Amino acid sequence: MAFLHRRPPDPLELIIWENIAYLANDKRRAEAFAILKRTIGTHPDQILAAQHSALAAIGKAGILPDVSAEKLLNIARIAYEEFDSDLRSALNKPLPQAKKALKRFPSIGDPGAEKILLFTRSYPVMALDSNGLRVLCRVGIAEEQKNYSATYRWVQYAIRGQLPKDYDSLIRAHQLLRHHGQELCKRSKPCCTECPVRDSCNYGRKEVFGRD
Repeated sequence: MAFLHRRPPDPLELIIWENIAYLANDKRRAEAFAILKRTIGTHPDQILAAQHSALAAIGKAGILPDVSAEKLLNIARIAYEEFDSDLRSALNKPLPQAKKALKRFPSIGDPGAEKILLFTRSYPVMALDSNGLRVLCRVGIAEEQKNYSATYRWVQYAIRGQLPKDYDSLIRAHQLLRHHGQELCKRSKPCCTECPVRDSCNYGRKEVFGRD
Protein backbone atom coordinates (compact mmCIF):
# COMPACT_ATOMS: atom_id res chain seq x y z
CA MET A 1 0.00 0.00 0.00
CA ALA A 2 1.25 3.40 -0.93
CA PHE A 3 1.11 4.89 2.55
CA LEU A 4 2.32 2.08 4.79
CA HIS A 5 5.51 4.00 5.50
CA ARG A 6 3.46 5.85 8.10
CA ARG A 7 3.27 4.27 11.56
CA PRO A 8 0.46 3.55 11.97
CA PRO A 9 -1.70 4.46 8.95
CA ASP A 10 -5.16 5.95 9.37
CA PRO A 11 -7.75 3.13 9.53
CA LEU A 12 -10.22 5.20 7.52
CA GLU A 13 -7.67 5.61 4.72
CA LEU A 14 -7.17 1.85 4.66
CA ILE A 15 -10.93 1.41 4.20
CA ILE A 16 -10.93 4.02 1.43
CA TRP A 17 -8.00 2.23 -0.23
CA GLU A 18 -10.02 -0.99 -0.37
CA ASN A 19 -12.95 0.76 -2.06
CA ILE A 20 -11.47 3.48 -4.23
CA ALA A 21 -11.18 1.54 -7.49
CA TYR A 22 -12.94 -1.79 -7.97
CA LEU A 23 -10.70 -4.57 -9.34
CA ALA A 24 -7.82 -2.15 -9.96
CA ASN A 25 -4.27 -3.42 -9.62
CA ASP A 26 -1.99 -1.98 -6.95
CA LYS A 27 -0.43 0.62 -9.24
CA ARG A 28 -3.73 2.04 -10.47
CA ARG A 29 -5.21 1.92 -6.97
CA ALA A 30 -2.24 3.88 -5.64
CA GLU A 31 -2.64 6.46 -8.41
CA ALA A 32 -6.35 6.84 -7.65
CA PHE A 33 -5.68 7.20 -3.93
CA ALA A 34 -3.04 9.87 -4.58
CA ILE A 35 -5.47 11.83 -6.76
CA LEU A 36 -8.15 11.64 -4.07
CA LYS A 37 -5.70 12.89 -1.43
CA ARG A 38 -4.51 15.71 -3.65
CA THR A 39 -7.78 16.95 -5.13
CA ILE A 40 -10.46 16.13 -2.54
CA GLY A 41 -8.95 14.73 0.65
CA THR A 42 -9.74 11.68 2.74
CA HIS A 43 -11.52 13.27 5.69
CA PRO A 44 -15.26 12.42 5.77
CA ASP A 45 -16.24 16.09 5.49
CA GLN A 46 -14.14 16.48 2.36
CA ILE A 47 -15.56 13.39 0.67
CA LEU A 48 -19.16 14.29 1.55
CA ALA A 49 -18.64 17.76 0.06
CA ALA A 50 -17.24 16.36 -3.20
CA GLN A 51 -19.20 16.03 -6.42
CA HIS A 52 -20.29 12.50 -7.24
CA SER A 53 -18.81 12.96 -10.72
CA ALA A 54 -15.41 13.85 -9.23
CA LEU A 55 -15.38 10.70 -7.11
CA ALA A 56 -16.52 8.61 -10.06
CA ALA A 57 -13.72 10.04 -12.20
CA ILE A 58 -11.22 8.78 -9.63
CA GLY A 59 -12.98 5.42 -9.55
CA LYS A 60 -12.29 4.99 -13.26
CA ALA A 61 -8.95 3.53 -12.22
CA GLY A 62 -11.01 0.35 -11.82
CA ILE A 63 -14.34 -0.82 -13.17
CA LEU A 64 -17.80 0.39 -12.07
CA PRO A 65 -16.65 3.92 -11.15
CA ASP A 66 -20.14 5.04 -10.10
CA VAL A 67 -20.29 2.18 -7.61
CA SER A 68 -16.88 3.18 -6.25
CA ALA A 69 -18.11 6.75 -5.81
CA GLU A 70 -21.17 5.56 -3.89
CA LYS A 71 -18.99 3.43 -1.66
CA LEU A 72 -16.72 6.38 -0.85
CA LEU A 73 -19.73 8.50 0.05
CA ASN A 74 -21.14 5.69 2.18
CA ILE A 75 -17.82 5.28 3.96
CA ALA A 76 -17.71 9.00 4.71
CA ARG A 77 -21.30 8.99 6.03
CA ILE A 78 -20.69 6.03 8.34
CA ALA A 79 -17.44 7.53 9.63
CA TYR A 80 -19.09 10.92 10.21
CA GLU A 81 -22.37 9.73 11.73
CA GLU A 82 -21.25 6.70 13.72
CA PHE A 83 -17.61 7.37 14.61
CA ASP A 84 -17.37 11.16 14.74
CA SER A 85 -14.98 10.97 11.76
CA ASP A 86 -12.32 9.11 13.76
CA LEU A 87 -12.09 5.30 13.90
CA ARG A 88 -9.03 5.06 16.10
CA SER A 89 -10.96 4.87 19.37
CA ALA A 90 -13.08 2.02 17.97
CA LEU A 91 -9.92 0.00 17.33
CA ASN A 92 -8.99 0.25 21.01
CA LYS A 93 -12.02 -1.83 21.97
CA PRO A 94 -11.86 -5.62 22.51
CA LEU A 95 -11.08 -7.50 19.31
CA PRO A 96 -14.64 -8.68 18.50
CA GLN A 97 -15.99 -5.14 18.93
CA ALA A 98 -13.18 -3.60 16.89
CA LYS A 99 -13.84 -6.04 14.04
CA LYS A 100 -17.57 -5.39 14.23
CA ALA A 101 -16.96 -1.64 13.92
CA LEU A 102 -14.79 -2.05 10.82
CA LYS A 103 -17.29 -4.43 9.22
CA ARG A 104 -19.84 -1.62 9.21
CA PHE A 105 -18.05 -0.30 6.12
CA PRO A 106 -18.43 -1.45 2.49
CA SER A 107 -16.27 -4.37 1.34
CA ILE A 108 -14.84 -5.00 4.80
CA GLY A 109 -15.36 -8.54 6.05
CA ASP A 110 -13.27 -10.49 8.54
CA PRO A 111 -10.14 -10.58 6.32
CA GLY A 112 -10.29 -6.85 5.61
CA ALA A 113 -10.99 -5.98 9.25
CA GLU A 114 -8.07 -8.08 10.43
CA LYS A 115 -5.76 -6.49 7.86
CA ILE A 116 -6.69 -3.03 9.12
CA LEU A 117 -6.19 -4.10 12.73
CA LEU A 118 -2.76 -5.49 11.83
CA PHE A 119 -1.54 -2.57 9.73
CA THR A 120 -2.72 0.00 12.28
CA ARG A 121 -0.93 -2.06 14.94
CA SER A 122 -4.10 -2.41 16.94
CA TYR A 123 -4.04 -6.23 17.24
CA PRO A 124 -1.28 -8.67 16.19
CA VAL A 125 -3.47 -10.89 14.01
CA MET A 126 -2.27 -12.78 10.93
CA ALA A 127 -4.39 -11.15 8.26
CA LEU A 128 -4.59 -12.87 4.88
CA ASP A 129 -5.88 -11.69 1.54
CA SER A 130 -7.09 -14.12 -1.13
CA ASN A 131 -3.57 -14.55 -2.51
CA GLY A 132 -2.03 -15.46 0.83
CA LEU A 133 -4.93 -17.73 1.68
CA ARG A 134 -4.51 -19.61 -1.61
CA VAL A 135 -0.78 -20.08 -0.98
CA LEU A 136 -1.33 -21.58 2.47
CA CYS A 137 -4.01 -23.94 1.20
CA ARG A 138 -1.82 -25.15 -1.64
CA VAL A 139 1.23 -25.82 0.50
CA GLY A 140 -0.97 -27.96 2.74
CA ILE A 141 -1.61 -25.83 5.83
CA ALA A 142 -5.34 -26.53 5.53
CA GLU A 143 -7.80 -27.84 2.98
CA GLU A 144 -9.99 -25.49 1.01
CA GLN A 145 -13.56 -25.50 2.34
CA LYS A 146 -16.95 -25.02 0.68
CA ASN A 147 -16.76 -21.22 0.74
CA TYR A 148 -14.19 -18.48 1.22
CA SER A 149 -15.23 -17.57 4.76
CA ALA A 150 -15.00 -21.16 5.95
CA THR A 151 -11.60 -21.57 4.28
CA TYR A 152 -10.34 -18.37 5.89
CA ARG A 153 -11.45 -19.49 9.36
CA TRP A 154 -9.95 -22.96 8.89
CA VAL A 155 -6.57 -21.62 7.78
CA GLN A 156 -6.52 -19.13 10.65
CA TYR A 157 -7.20 -21.98 13.07
CA ALA A 158 -4.44 -24.10 11.50
CA ILE A 159 -1.75 -21.42 11.80
CA ARG A 160 -2.76 -20.27 15.28
CA GLY A 161 0.17 -20.57 17.65
CA GLN A 162 2.75 -20.99 14.86
CA LEU A 163 3.43 -17.29 14.24
CA PRO A 164 5.37 -14.54 15.98
CA LYS A 165 3.32 -11.92 17.77
CA ASP A 166 5.24 -8.82 16.75
CA TYR A 167 3.66 -6.52 14.18
CA ASP A 168 6.66 -6.20 11.87
CA SER A 169 6.91 -9.97 11.35
CA LEU A 170 3.18 -10.41 10.79
CA ILE A 171 2.97 -7.51 8.33
CA ARG A 172 5.97 -8.88 6.48
CA ALA A 173 4.40 -12.34 6.35
CA HIS A 174 1.17 -10.88 4.98
CA GLN A 175 3.04 -9.00 2.27
CA LEU A 176 5.25 -11.93 1.27
CA LEU A 177 2.32 -14.35 1.01
CA ARG A 178 0.33 -11.82 -0.99
CA HIS A 179 3.24 -11.18 -3.36
CA HIS A 180 3.91 -14.89 -3.80
CA GLY A 181 0.27 -15.48 -4.66
CA GLN A 182 0.22 -12.63 -7.14
CA GLU A 183 3.49 -13.45 -8.92
CA LEU A 184 3.91 -17.25 -8.76
CA CYS A 185 1.10 -19.08 -6.96
CA LYS A 186 -1.56 -17.57 -9.20
CA ARG A 187 -5.17 -18.67 -9.12
CA SER A 188 -4.95 -19.93 -12.70
CA LYS A 189 -1.75 -21.11 -14.39
CA PRO A 190 0.50 -20.99 -11.30
CA CYS A 191 4.22 -20.96 -12.03
CA CYS A 192 5.06 -24.09 -10.06
CA THR A 193 8.27 -24.85 -11.95
CA GLU A 194 9.64 -21.46 -10.87
CA CYS A 195 8.49 -21.70 -7.26
CA PRO A 196 11.31 -22.00 -4.68
CA VAL A 197 9.09 -23.98 -2.26
CA ARG A 198 7.56 -26.42 -4.76
CA ASP A 199 9.35 -29.44 -3.20
CA SER A 200 7.53 -28.88 0.08
CA CYS A 201 4.22 -27.81 -1.47
CA ASN A 202 1.39 -30.33 -1.86
CA TYR A 203 0.07 -28.58 -4.97
CA GLY A 204 3.53 -28.07 -6.44
CA ARG A 205 4.58 -31.71 -6.04
CA LYS A 206 1.44 -32.80 -7.83
CA GLU A 207 1.80 -30.26 -10.65
CA VAL A 208 5.53 -30.62 -11.23
CA PHE A 209 6.25 -34.21 -10.28
CA GLY A 210 2.83 -35.76 -10.73
CA ARG A 211 2.68 -37.12 -7.20
CA ASP A 212 0.80 -36.27 -4.01
